[in-house]
Amino acid sequence: MQKEYLVIKLLNEKMKKKILHLTLTRHWFNQIALGLKKKEYRKMTEYWRKRLTMCSYHRILKPKRFDEVHFRNGYTLDRPFMRVEWKGLEIENFNYDVCYAILLGKILEIKNWVKE
Repeated sequence: MQKEYLVIKLLNEKMKKKILHLTLTRHWFNQIALGLKKKEYRKMTEYWRKRLTMCSYHRILKPKRFDEVHFRNGYTLDRPFMRVEWKGLEIENFNYDVCYAILLGKILEIKNWVKE
C-alpha cells in the first residue's frame, strides 16, 4: 500500500504543469487576448534572471521550461485571467533595453474578460 501511494504521488508531481504567473496592465492583457502581441518583455534584472533562467554547471544561463503562462489583470477576485502556451525565452533589445522576451503560443483559456 505504501509503495502504491509513493508511485501515485510521484506520477502526480511529474504531471503537474510548470506555470509562470504574471500580472499585466489592461492594455497589454487586451493586446495578448486579441492575438496582437506574441511576446511579453521583462527587463534583464536579477529578479527576472532568477525567475526565468537557471545557471548551468559552467555558469551559462539556460532558460527555465514552463508549460503555460498565466496572466492576470489586476488583483481583485474577479480579475481577468488568461492561460497561454509557453513557447520559449529569448534575449532581445526592446525600447533601448536588453530584455527577456517570453514567447507566447496559443491562448488556452480566458476568464472574466470583456473584449473592448
